Amino acid sequence: MPINFHFWRPFLKRALLTLALMSSSGLSAVAGGVRITNHGHSSLLIKGGGQSVLLNPFKAVACATGLKEPRLRANVILASSELADEGARVAQGVFLVKPGSYRINGLQIEGFTAPHDRFGGRRYGLATLWQWTQAGLRFAHLGGAAAPLTEEDKVLLGRPDVLFIAVGGGAKTYDGLEAAMVVRDLKPKRVIPVQYVRGTPSRDCDQFGIQPFLDAMKGTEVRKVSKTLFLRKELSNQTVINIMR
Repeated sequence: MPINFHFWRPFLKRALLTLALMSSSGLSAVAGGVRITNHGHSSLLIKGGGQSVLLNPFKAVACATGLKEPRLRANVILASSELADEGARVAQGVFLVKPGSYRINGLQIEGFTAPHDRFGGRRYGLATLWQWTQAGLRFAHLGGAAAPLTEEDKVLLGRPDVLFIAVGGGAKTYDGLEAAMVVRDLKPKRVIPVQYVRGTPSRDCDQFGIQPFLDAMKGTEVRKVSKTLFLRKELSNQTVINIMR
């Protein structure tokens, strides 16, 4: 019996439209989860739960030399500091850099002060550590810290589902061993390393590559992913390191 395409056409169009809406790159990229896009250095865009959060927009200087500046639009921008390579005002959105408790469009965000160096902040001042829940996932952003976490920090940050953490070392961010100690303290489900050198560093960059961190985290599962990572609300309890392209 031949298929009557004219009869089925309205149903097919409706189904295709539904699929297109479900697979669109909007804020509900993953039902009950998020889509994370890497823009280099420590700048990432997290979309999900009707919100978009941009981390550490930068000017292409120092260790970010040669990268495309993330001139994006987001609901909220969370910067570790006002240093040019992690807190440049090149993106559009509500820009937060000072510690405090914020509620923006239903998104609850907490910022905590931490030294941006290993000398109590005497060299690079203070950074802000960020914690928030988005699309059912608990996030912690430690993209610009160098000092060990205090017991109070650990309590405030809790156990993140997703931890963004600098690992490249240098004067103002964790090196591989320091970052590994933080990961072991917080026991996140997913770790996304940031602020490390890929290839040959520029002359005014004092950071290193990711390998020292991976060596310090030996035995932890490592997954290399693309520039975009989709995470669902339900994550396994074991720690997994996601290296983003």
